Formats: sequence, C-alpha cells, structure tokens
Amino acid sequence: MTPPDAKTRLIAAMVDAMQRQGYHGSGLTELLAAAKAPKGVLYHHFPGGKTELAVAAVEATVERLCLLLDERMASGDPAVAIMAWIDGAQKRLAGSGYEKGCPLATIALETTADDTEIRAALGAGFARIRVRMEQGLIGAGYPAASAGALAALILAAYEGGLLQARAAGTPEPMQLVGQALLSLLTLHRPKEQ
Repeated sequence: MTPPDAKTRLIAAMVDAMQRQGYHGSGLTELLAAAKAPKGVLYHHFPGGKTELAVAAVEATVERLCLLLDERMASGDPAVAIMAWIDGAQKRLAGSGYEKGCPLATIALETTADDTEIRAALGAGFARIRVRMEQGLIGAGYPAASAGALAALILAAYEGGLLQARAAGTPEPMQLVGQALLSLLTLHRPKEQ
C-alpha cells in the first residue's frame, strides 16, 4: 500500500484540526507539520491557501459521511442505519476523549460572514447529506412528501447531540438523540405492503 500523497495528508491534517480546534484555531505551521509537507506543497495543491484547504477538507468529510450513510442505509431500515451512524459517531467522540467533534459542525459554528467559500462548501455539504438521507428514507418506503423534512431533522439532531456530547464529555446527549430518532422513525415507519 502506497503512503498518502502530500495533498491527501494536507486534507487529513485540516480535517483533524477542524475536529479539534476549528478553522481559525488552526495555524498553517501546525497543519504543515501534521501533514509533513513544506509550505510550497500547500500552495501547489491549494493556491487559495488555508481557505481552499478548508473547503477541500469539508468536501472530503461530506464524501466520507455520505459513503458511510450509503453503507448504513443499504440495510434497508433507516432506523437501524441512523442508529449505527450515531453509535459510530459516539464511539469516535469517546475514543478521542471528547476532543474531536464533527469537523463540519466545529467549523460551521465559528465561520463569519467573511468566510464565504467555507460557508458555501458547508451549505452544499449539509444539503448533500440531507439528500442522501432523504433518498434512503424514500427507498425504504417513507413518504417522499415528508422525507426531506425528516432528513433535515435527523441531521440537525445528530449534529446537536454530537455537539452537546462533546461539550459535556459524556455520550448521554447522543444517546438521548438516538432514542428520540429511533422512536420517531419507528412511529413513522411505512406499513408493510
């Protein structure tokens, strides 16, 4: 197996930094050291510098989350899929000592009006995740008319539960979110045809 190239290492370093300390808390020197890459490599792959790297990290995170969702939704039961998704996030958060939250939420909370490129990437990313969930719900027989709203609620609850769990240093908020979503999905589960 070949080691990851510099571009991949830079993106991974930015994702890690976003999870721990956000965009504005991450310095270029720290990112370059974590990626084991010289400054020239950053600007070679990301001419827009740190902002362009952050956008690439957001896009890579969204891609990973969508693939994970697809994997989970393949079970055909969105309730099982969402619970597995939440459980995985809980385990990753606890495994990091509650230091590493969702890189999307962390960076979204600190962006300002001046961070237009990052905000655009986040908006597109969250929309893409919602659509993926919506498609999974529709594929499992949930009504198309309400699947989009349900997907938005699931994603908001997931991000909020993860944020609260990170702040509290306990999995309880994620567990409560999981229980509530499981009840909601079970209550609205399509009837067998």
